[in-house]
Amino acid sequence: MLALKPIAVTMGEPAGIGGEITLKSWRRRNDLSVPFVAIDNPDRLRNIARDLGFAVPIERVDDPKYAAELFPEALPVYSIDLPCASRPGVLDKSNANAAIASIDKAADLATTNSISAIVTNPIHKHNLYGAGFTYPGHTEYLAHLSGANSEPVMMLTCDGLRTVPITTHLSLRAAISELSINRILSQSRITARALEQDFGLSTPRLVVAGLNPHAGEDGAMGREEARFITPAIDILRQDGLQVSGPLPPDTMFSATARPTYDVAICMYHDQALIPIKTLDFSGGVNVTLGLPFVRTSPDHGTALDIAGKGVADETSMIAALRMAANIARVRGVAAQ
Repeated sequence: MLALKPIAVTMGEPAGIGGEITLKSWRRRNDLSVPFVAIDNPDRLRNIARDLGFAVPIERVDDPKYAAELFPEALPVYSIDLPCASRPGVLDKSNANAAIASIDKAADLATTNSISAIVTNPIHKHNLYGAGFTYPGHTEYLAHLSGANSEPVMMLTCDGLRTVPITTHLSLRAAISELSINRILSQSRITARALEQDFGLSTPRLVVAGLNPHAGEDGAMGREEARFITPAIDILRQDGLQVSGPLPPDTMFSATARPTYDVAICMYHDQALIPIKTLDFSGGVNVTLGLPFVRTSPDHGTALDIAGKGVADETSMIAALRMAANIARVRGVAAQ
């Protein structure tokens, strides 16, 4: 098996559950095939471990290359300054820049090929906005840091299903206004390339969801399918891609339909996320396509309401770490 450089795990929102699931994931290190290094504040993680009664030794590292050596016996941490001691469940704007700095360092390490992948803990966007953060989320910010030439694509995955929302964090009204032939083409083409590059699928099968009930029912329930969804599908087929649709969204995620395609191209956020979270609420993974480095994330939020209680589920983080490692292997990101 290809030996990999460590994966970088970012801090996320300091008041959220990111630290807890990072610690819990290290405790399950035998379930992982690659070590990880936390881009975090060592004292913060020590305090969380102490308060939750976790026997997790924390070792500070100045270079991720030492993570593999340390990982069996301690959690390696690349230190990020934290202005104020974080309190579980209590947002502190003075710590927002620490969360941003963790993402910056992870992207820098990925760009310099010092790590094999990035796994991001959830951020609290509103708290970051108060610190001058101007991006809708991780996906767009990492694209900016990487210098990606095209708009990144968010893919959600769980066992047996992958979905891509053409529009993401927009109101439904705004999402519909943003839909166009070119946007569907761009996101679908990036998705198809990523399924080949990152998942090893030589002939990926795409299915495209309709926007309206019954996929518009020949215009009786809406004209968006005829205006831009079907024309985009026709062009994608001319590209040589295997694409079907537009299909009625209420039937395309059934148990009999899912095995017939490799990814569902969806028109808006909830259309893509509801089936993933219904099938596997704890184990879903967010993957950013179209970046020069590998990035995955647990498919959940900061969960401020349960932070510090020891009940956060690390299943999605473990799945994100495994997927990041698998994609890195397909890409051929070898160890030094």
